[in-house]
Amino acid sequence: MLDRKHVAASPESVAQELARRGGDYAEQTQSAARLDGERRELLTAIESVKAKQNEASKLIAEQKRAGLLADELLADMKRLSESVPQKETRLREIEREIENILLLLPNIPLPDVPDGTDSESNRQLRVCGEKPEFGFEPKPHWELGETLGILDPATAAKVAGARFHFYMGAGARLERAVVNLFLDTHSRHGYTEVFPPFMANAAAMTGTGQLPKFAEDMFHVEQTGYYLIPTAEVPLTNMYRDDILPAERLPAAYCAYTACFRAEAGSAGRDVRGLIRQHQFNKVELVRFCAPEDSPAQHELLTADAERVLRRLGLPYRVVVLCAGDMGVCAAKTYDIEVWMPSYGKYVEISSCTDFGAYQARRANIRYRPAPGEKPQFVHTLNGSGVAVGRAVAALLENYQNEDGSVSLPEALYPYMGGMEKIERAKRA
Repeated sequence: MLDRKHVAASPESVAQELARRGGDYAEQTQSAARLDGERRELLTAIESVKAKQNEASKLIAEQKRAGLLADELLADMKRLSESVPQKETRLREIEREIENILLLLPNIPLPDVPDGTDSESNRQLRVCGEKPEFGFEPKPHWELGETLGILDPATAAKVAGARFHFYMGAGARLERAVVNLFLDTHSRHGYTEVFPPFMANAAAMTGTGQLPKFAEDMFHVEQTGYYLIPTAEVPLTNMYRDDILPAERLPAAYCAYTACFRAEAGSAGRDVRGLIRQHQFNKVELVRFCAPEDSPAQHELLTADAERVLRRLGLPYRVVVLCAGDMGVCAAKTYDIEVWMPSYGKYVEISSCTDFGAYQARRANIRYRPAPGEKPQFVHTLNGSGVAVGRAVAALLENYQNEDGSVSLPEALYPYMGGMEKIERAKRA
């Protein structure tokens, strides 16, 4: 959420900064400024009435002590009192209207974010690792998985529906191995591991920006009001909702494995095969909290941590900085890490590492106290996939495939796979 005072004081400037995203936000910022002006007028009027009430109370007390009648003053005080509830009701309405506007305004891109309206304007920063060269026509991971007997979308469709998978045998173990490799790696580099709930309430979803704008993208449990989490970012960030952290707790870093659930609304026809776009998938998430002045450095560190696990797997990837129009609505700046997928003939996103500034912290009311006795300030939050597990498995299958249909494994996974160095066709029970 943007700073209400900043929007109210400079609606034209805020709208101009947000226009870098490719939209017109002038009407919303002007409405917020107008409503804030009305809010301040009401506050002044209410304070004025209360001051007159206090003055009248003193005069009434003085007249009573002097044995005089105070009927006229009592009547005046009653009229003043009757005007307050109406003003306070309108004040609450205005507060809700302003909040509703601010909840739907996106974050302001940082100055060094490239201009542009779509992925064509994203800027490649670095390429890491060598793309594999095959002496045969490489197969897509979904074909490899089914031939090896480790991926079974047909049974998953029978049990649940489209965009689900059964992982079988070595496939299930590979998924688990990748999760454990990621968690162990991040834990060794300063992240506290957390195993959070896979459901969250509406307040938590609002705090990280999924609500109200992206309600249709999530699975909602109507009986309880809970939402299935789309990412561990939601529970990890909301651990500190409405808290004030001491300065010595920052920066703080957490990692978590969770299943993630997304309705994939509006994605019909996109990546219908394979592990790239599923209703349920596994992910290891990284979340950082820091003081405002530290967020640029923390963003670079977070991105490097996500890259580390891809290097351990020996997967070729690249890092791009997203242009203003291609970022998520909550982002101030985002680096996408994209892994090479031979079947696609291109790099595919496997992690987005984002600096949110104070945007999420304002929504979730997460603050820190710079020093004892000082006024609390909003923290800055950052998060990134460290990384998407299903996409990592897909990339492993495609990049490490052999001509006979088997898939070799990178050495880093040997201990997690019980010494297995290659996945070959399994016998089904």
